[in-house]
Amino acid sequence: MSKLTAFLAGILFGLGLLLAGMANPQKVLAFLDVSGAWDPSLALVMAGAIAVAIGPMAWARQQSRSILGNPMQLPGKRTLDKRLVGGSVLFGIGWGNAGICPGPAVAILLTGHWQIIVFMLAMLAGMWVFTALEARRSH
Repeated sequence: MSKLTAFLAGILFGLGLLLAGMANPQKVLAFLDVSGAWDPSLALVMAGAIAVAIGPMAWARQQSRSILGNPMQLPGKRTLDKRLVGGSVLFGIGWGNAGICPGPAVAILLTGHWQIIVFMLAMLAGMWVFTALEARRSH
């Protein structure tokens, strides 16, 4: 049941990204171009997503198990550090250059655009490098 729920949540998430325009690199880049032809519509999408998530997140913080009975896994760390800021900056640079982030990239991967395939390969390479550095750091 957990895998089916995760699959359905992923489908819903992907459809939401497509409907909101988050999978359109030109729309994302127009949102990021605050000094030019700025398109604020994605700010409304983000504000709406935050508003919808506030209630379930507050509920989840008070639970030890999910509705399906799995352990609740919420981030425990609440401080800013160099790793978080560095990762955020790296993510922002990638988002600003490509006009796409990981969720929408997965949602449009099967379109066959070579740019998305290159983006996904670069993202996977970055994840591999991070994993290797983390393993090295823990030893």
